[in-house]
Amino acid sequence: MKRDRIIFWISTTIIFLFEGVMPLAAFIFSPDSFNAGTKPLGYPDYFAYGLIVCKVLGSTALIVPKLNPRIVEWAYAGLIFNLIFASFSHLMVDRIMGYVLFPIIILAILSVSYIFRIKIRNHGKDQFQNN
Repeated sequence: MKRDRIIFWISTTIIFLFEGVMPLAAFIFSPDSFNAGTKPLGYPDYFAYGLIVCKVLGSTALIVPKLNPRIVEWAYAGLIFNLIFASFSHLMVDRIMGYVLFPIIILAILSVSYIFRIKIRNHGKDQFQNN
């Protein structure tokens, strides 16, 4: 159980840093380049603003303890869609494999976070039912 929690928190922290902290930091500390990831793909600036807000909210929902599980599920779903479409956009527009693979790698880490969240939750239910 302790190993599961360690794996969950490491993977979730990585997601929080890449999907929450980095976009917000880019927006705050380098406002000229807040749309560096979306502009070359042809997306308008307002899309980058919305994406930053959704990434920050979604990744924050993953680390808040005892948040409504339905909100956490929606946060995982939103981040999954974001990463799939980011990879797809790079594949269709610039075809640089590093840009295509990076969201897939982050998606794999997000999957580890989700799998271990479920394992921890199910273990807690089993333990609660046995007492």
